[in-house]
Amino acid sequence: MTSLASREMVLAGWVLVAALVVVILTIVIRGARRTHSVGEYALGSVAFSPVAVGLALAASMTSAATFIINPGFIALYGLAGVVSFAVVLPLAAMISLVVLTKGFRRHGQTVKALSLAQWMGTRWQSRGYAYFFAVLSLLLVTFIVLIVVGLTKVLSATLAVDQMIVLWVLVAFVFGYMMFGGANSMVYTNTVQACLMLVVAVVLLTSGHDRFAAGVGGFLEQLRAIDPDLTAVPNPDSFLFRDWFEIGFAQVVVGVAIVCQPHIITKSLLLKTDRDVNRYLTVGVVVELLFFSVVIAGLFARLAFPDLTAGGQTLAMDDIIPAYVVAEFPVWIGLIVVLGLISAGLSTLEGLIQSLGTTITADLVEPLAGRWLPPEGPARDRALIRANRAAIALLAVTAGVLSRDQLLDPKLSVAIFAQNGVYAFFAAAFVPILFGMFRTGACRASVIAASVTAVAVHFPMHYLDLPVPGTASTGQNPGVAAAVAIVLSVVVALGIDLVRRRSSA
Repeated sequence: MTSLASREMVLAGWVLVAALVVVILTIVIRGARRTHSVGEYALGSVAFSPVAVGLALAASMTSAATFIINPGFIALYGLAGVVSFAVVLPLAAMISLVVLTKGFRRHGQTVKALSLAQWMGTRWQSRGYAYFFAVLSLLLVTFIVLIVVGLTKVLSATLAVDQMIVLWVLVAFVFGYMMFGGANSMVYTNTVQACLMLVVAVVLLTSGHDRFAAGVGGFLEQLRAIDPDLTAVPNPDSFLFRDWFEIGFAQVVVGVAIVCQPHIITKSLLLKTDRDVNRYLTVGVVVELLFFSVVIAGLFARLAFPDLTAGGQTLAMDDIIPAYVVAEFPVWIGLIVVLGLISAGLSTLEGLIQSLGTTITADLVEPLAGRWLPPEGPARDRALIRANRAAIALLAVTAGVLSRDQLLDPKLSVAIFAQNGVYAFFAAAFVPILFGMFRTGACRASVIAASVTAVAVHFPMHYLDLPVPGTASTGQNPGVAAAVAIVLSVVVALGIDLVRRRSSA
């Protein structure tokens, strides 16, 4: 797609990106000097402010999906998407975050867990279960792909450079600097990024103020004039918001379980004392709710491009927000928004790379190849750091190849590809985390069966497009497949646990 950016926007964009690169490298170099082991890479070696960690949580929980990709769904499908993505999902997720964080942190601190897989293995006293989740964590590569694709589209539109060139330079740069700094640099880069995202959230949410000259009713009439379904809740012509099962029930289940991702649930382990947790959660929740509301900008973009074309070109769903930013904003405001969109992507991308790199190194390489590593001490730490960097390099190649495929041959949106992998992961993680914290005496067999059930239900339901009886929903929507998988996994776990308790009574 040819860039819609003006010559001034392109020149200013190059200056902006160059400055951002310098700032990031400066922070990373300072963080790398304090990182001497995989433990310090994962959790840091300094005491972080709960406000900084709360902002880092909000930044890493909100990604290119929320700021770049999901508004495209809103542009296509209207208010039904707003209710689903900006109201139901965030409320469920924030309540879940508050409830799950304290229990997870309590056990994580006790066993000194560096990753979600380690938490699973120690809580359920099963090394095999830890290996299972370490391998399953690799599904989060799909989320990395979503973010890389979103960033590629924003940078390509801003800098007027071919998407393939942007893709490989972006992958080399971000994965390259994440080999070194880890948590020591990530918390600070995420904090800066969250502050930028706050500014951009306000800019995007107020960018359509002129559309409300005739009030909310007038705004809705403008949408109806383009397509009456844009104001329909549910929207029967969409495949994500067809009925209240998809908009409501599925999103509540997904929202509750979405917290069970390593770059989210493990963030509380960065806090050094328990008294910091409440402040951390307050900052994280308030900022996160604002970030989730940014998808409303998709309605403004649809009014700007009513026929979903710009400059004589048809806009793919994932191109709508990048096109809206470079075409609709003055250069200086556009640059601020671009910087915030880049920050939204980098914040979560850094968290995913850090958590996956740690998982591969600490949960697969060290336990499986530990006998060939040097004995405990500095030499072993250096060997594991090298292994961590090699793991990140492998992730970079994998993410680059998959992102290239999504750029060249997308199936509506890269979001569907990412949701399919990510939702399968947290569907499997939900029951063992929930039971591990709140169901005293739950048996290991029940949670293992639940995880296996979740994976065994989610993928067939999605790929076979299986329907949900009594609804218009099908597994084509990864959220529906995940919600059904989670519900069935809970039923299986409770059933096995109940049978065991009765047999031992």
